[in-house]
Amino acid sequence: MIVLGIILLVVGFVAGISILWTIGVILVVLGAILWILGSVGHAVGGRRHYW
Repeated sequence: MIVLGIILLVVGFVAGISILWTIGVILVVLGAILWILGSVGHAVGGRRHYW
């Protein structure tokens, strides 16, 4: 999810499409939150680890 967010950030920045930039930021932040929750041992979506 983080990688997809970064790709959308780059494409949105290069192409000048603001909606891709916004979606990219949301995906990066959401992916980072899920990654942190999974790394501390908190179950995310029924899984003990989130990769």
